[in-house]
Amino acid sequence: MSKGNILFVMQEIMPYLPESKLSTVGRYLPQAVQDKGYEIRTFMPRYGVINERRFQLHEVIRLSGVNMVINNNDHPLIIKVASIQSARMQVYFIDNEEFFKRKFTVLDDNGCLFPDSDERLIFYARGVLETVKKLRWAPDIVHCHGWFSALLPLYLHKGYEEDPIFDKAKVIFTIYDDNIKGEFNKDFYKKIPQDKISLDDVKIIEKPTYENLMKLAIMFSDEIVFASEKPISSLIEFAQKLNKTIYYLEDKNDYISYYLNIYDTICKKNFIEEF
Repeated sequence: MSKGNILFVMQEIMPYLPESKLSTVGRYLPQAVQDKGYEIRTFMPRYGVINERRFQLHEVIRLSGVNMVINNNDHPLIIKVASIQSARMQVYFIDNEEFFKRKFTVLDDNGCLFPDSDERLIFYARGVLETVKKLRWAPDIVHCHGWFSALLPLYLHKGYEEDPIFDKAKVIFTIYDDNIKGEFNKDFYKKIPQDKISLDDVKIIEKPTYENLMKLAIMFSDEIVFASEKPISSLIEFAQKLNKTIYYLEDKNDYISYYLNIYDTICKKNFIEEF
């Protein structure tokens, strides 16, 4: 019997991208969690730098075909999948030619945001949630890693909060060291609302900075992990004012045991509450 269901929403995963702090966590954390008896689903964007032939990505027709409207424009959602054989782990890729075909990942070659970075974040967050709905797989925990997944807590807890697939899910958001130049599109906050999400919900990013995006993620997450050498003090203070559960990942080499303790605590609590 599974100890619980954990959805990993990653920004990077090895071997699809070069080794980094995020891609290393993306590669080894889901595998370790699966080996400990949890059922997992793992997602990342299908960046244009990923070699589909080498890694044997293939489209999942039954999951693709959804058109998502962003800023009054239709964007087809394409879902691809690949396997890391040594880990017995599948990875789902969120794809769209307009947003992800370019030969970069989250930033351009100068380390700057793209003009459409805001819409890429919207598409990724909504794409993950729509795909999980189609899988009919209910997560107990949704763990978002990196700023590229920062809108998912908002969409899950506001846009999908009454959906039976997500109604029991707890959201963990991990903040890393990021060096992002510039601001997002000035109309970022206007493009996010849909159905149950209002302009008031996203008012904090009227000034579309990285720091305000992190604050938006904190607002709608249940638990926050600072996996940063030098966490931004204003983000810590913001999370404290909202009475969020906060963790500080100080021993970077022992992140697997650290996260497993968090998952075990949440899933045991959920089990007790059910009965």
